[in-house]
This record gives sequence, structure tokens and C-alpha cells, in this order.
Amino acid sequence: MTLTLTEKAEFRLRAFLASSAADANGNTKGIRISVKDGGCSGYEYGMDITSKPKPDDLVIEQGKVTLYVDAKSAPLLEGVVIDFVDGVMDSGFKFTNPNATDTCGCGKSFKTSDCNSPGVPCN
Repeated sequence: MTLTLTEKAEFRLRAFLASSAADANGNTKGIRISVKDGGCSGYEYGMDITSKPKPDDLVIEQGKVTLYVDAKSAPLLEGVVIDFVDGVMDSGFKFTNPNATDTCGCGKSFKTSDCNSPGVPCN
């Protein structure tokens, strides 16, 4: 699976992880990335801090950040580039998804051509 963090996104995620570097057992934390049914376009991206993968997660190392990708979401996240933008009107993580046929104005949700991806179903 190919999922890429830009240098700015990796830096921001490392900063989030540094504030909660390890759990009580000394496990290094990472970022779980998923796609959920919902949002204004059909699917929405999810990012959470976690210290261990779920049994079916794909584990990807991006520089100094560990990414845990939900297996059902993986087909919808194949080839995605995650960037961090910092602007006057809009700041946050930006997903560039080659699988998306349409995205909403906020950039946090998307849809595919037929909603029949092997990932989670869309509305």
C-alpha cells in the first residue's frame, strides 16, 4: 500500500505524537488513518492517535511516524498524499486522493465513482 506524508504533514504529526510520546507500557504512539461512511460527499477521513494497531491494520512507516491504516479503508487510501496547510482562512491536514471523483468544499470528505469499493460502503 502506498500512502505518503509530505514533510510538513510528518512534522506536524511528530509534534502531536511528541506531546504524548508513549503510553503507560512504553509503547510508541502512531496515527491511525481510516475512511468512514459519512461526510457531505459519502466518505470522510479519520485520523486518531493510538499506541497499537488493531489486528487487521496495515502498519506503514513514514519517516519518524508510524501510520496504522484500517484494512477496510486501505483500498480507498491507496495512493493518497497527506499534506499540512497553514493559511489565514484554512489550516489543517489536506488529503489528495487519486481514488476520489469528487470532494466537498471543506476537503474532509470525498466520493468515488460508484461507491462499490471493497472498502466501507458510502451513502
